[in-house]
Amino acid sequence: MPNQQPIPVYVFTGFLESGKTQFIKEILADPNFTENERTALLMCEEGLEEYDERELLHYGTALVPIESPDQLTPNRLKRIEQKYDPDRILIEYNGMWKQDDLMAAMPARWELYQIVTTVNAATFELYSANMGPMMFEHITTADLVVFNRCTDALKDMLYKKNIRAMNPRATIYLDDVDGNSEDYARNMPLPFDVEADIIDIAPADYGLWYVDAMGNPGKYDGKTVRFLAQVYVGKEVPAGSFVPGRFGMVCCAEDISFLGFLCRYDGAKDLKLRDWVRVTASITVETLPQYRGEGPVLHAVEVIPAEKPEEEVVYFN
Repeated sequence: MPNQQPIPVYVFTGFLESGKTQFIKEILADPNFTENERTALLMCEEGLEEYDERELLHYGTALVPIESPDQLTPNRLKRIEQKYDPDRILIEYNGMWKQDDLMAAMPARWELYQIVTTVNAATFELYSANMGPMMFEHITTADLVVFNRCTDALKDMLYKKNIRAMNPRATIYLDDVDGNSEDYARNMPLPFDVEADIIDIAPADYGLWYVDAMGNPGKYDGKTVRFLAQVYVGKEVPAGSFVPGRFGMVCCAEDISFLGFLCRYDGAKDLKLRDWVRVTASITVETLPQYRGEGPVLHAVEVIPAEKPEEEVVYFN
């Protein structure tokens, strides 16, 4: 009877020379990852860094070149599965190809476990300026983002740009040329006092707070916060609740979206869509479908009318 167990798939994406190959080599060299298991490594681009096939054989890994996106078809990928019968699949994906094409082609047994994006910190600004939507996709779809070749100046630049705003759920590391790794979230400076009795969020800092609260909801559990927001009410919002938030822009005008939190409030039925309010609320952490897991839920202490700020759209740096 054919094996129907899911095959975990790990996708490594990023532009050419972003460090994908070296990252994969390090993973394959880890005995905890490869011991006594078969791996199929789909290589969708060739950079300066190359694989040693004898070394791959030692790690039980078969190298499978994919030379064009046209070869990403369900039938072709299914044949790879049947030929190599892998316990896992690693895909070094071409940073210029659409990720949706890969996801649409994956056979039924292939189960996406993780997307890792590698970024050369030295060329990040150049690629962001010239290929912003592609860079944005690389970061926003990732579970893990690794910026390598970081100098102190490049780290400062990345913190100022608040990379977490692009993807609050991702784990982000900054690796320097000596191999030292720094957790981005732990070192991200915040312009408000998280230990204050009431955490006052300035209008310009809403985006920074939103990203931090979504990425680290436990930090705010039991805290009280005060901020300026617009009201969102609609059929999908539970009765006795509204969503206070702001429109935010991460990358470009095309990605402006409403960033808000579910807020329980007895007077929610009297609020009007797009009204500006100043909200004071306590915070709990709850598991909700809107958050696809745990997230901060606000419990209004006070909601009062307010004037709109000079800048209605929030930014993240």
